[in-house]
Amino acid sequence: MEWMRWRPATERALYGPEGFYRRPEGPAGHFRTSVHASPKYAAAVARLLAETDAALGRPAELALVDVGAGRGELLAGVLAAVGPELAGRLRPYAVELAERPAGTDPRIVWTDRVPDGVSGLLFANEWLDNVPLDLAERDEDGRLRYQEVTVRGERRLGAEVDAGDAEWAAAWWPEGEVVELGGPRDAAWAGAVGALERGLAVAVDYAHTLASRPYGETLTGFREGREVRPVPDGSCDVTAHVALDAVAVPGLHTLWTTQREALRALGVHGARPPLALASTDPVAYLRALGGAGEGAELTDPSGLGAFGWLAQAVRMPVPESLAGLPGWQTLTP
Repeated sequence: MEWMRWRPATERALYGPEGFYRRPEGPAGHFRTSVHASPKYAAAVARLLAETDAALGRPAELALVDVGAGRGELLAGVLAAVGPELAGRLRPYAVELAERPAGTDPRIVWTDRVPDGVSGLLFANEWLDNVPLDLAERDEDGRLRYQEVTVRGERRLGAEVDAGDAEWAAAWWPEGEVVELGGPRDAAWAGAVGALERGLAVAVDYAHTLASRPYGETLTGFREGREVRPVPDGSCDVTAHVALDAVAVPGLHTLWTTQREALRALGVHGARPPLALASTDPVAYLRALGGAGEGAELTDPSGLGAFGWLAQAVRMPVPESLAGLPGWQTLTP
């Protein structure tokens, strides 16, 4: 039985020739993201896109880069939500390793890498949690050693972590029996943000920060709608929460917030419509009630609303809706 560190094992299990994310059913066949929960999510991204466009001075070509695009559902929703003038200048990119699905809107550029030198909105919904990383565990002497795993999910301790991972752990995850070594995610996000000429970069994910790092691991699996033991055999998703403070690129105007606060700023709410509407216009009342339910799910502080949002402005002013949220700061290099 072959033993590997978690990072290469996960890379093969998720993105190899027979990997989980190359399956025809796509992520939606196994778990439900905010994109799948309601069209209100795409409408909120469309509003953020329009505000990014305004902050950039309405360029002749505006990029919308969806990193980890799945089967293009978010881009399709945004294209349906934007007005014709913006749609005429919009260049949507789906960044995804899986093949382009049949029937994808021909306006969408399907690519396996973030386009370089574009201006616009880069949006990564539940991408970073699937960037493979290594796990390390403290041995009986307190030294951090890599975990090794087989394709069946059996584990053992391997070599002591190298200098780079030890430095990352000391800076970003100094406590805990198990450390999820987030350096590859930091590098992936830096590469994505660095590809923007100007624009707003947003990462949305299961997240934690230094003040709330878990003592144990967050690594888990998902298959057919159920959380399962993480096994790197290609049969399930393998995912771990994101150290979102470590990910942020220095030198940029930066906001960390929750999905609840970000979506509320973008006009998504779960408030029920006035009961009087039920008697004057029952159809409109039922429609509004359904929309309120979807908004409540997206902003639920114990569910999707608890997701972390990291927003970083690259050579542009902060978009209007997000500008009013507290916590913006310029990170020093």
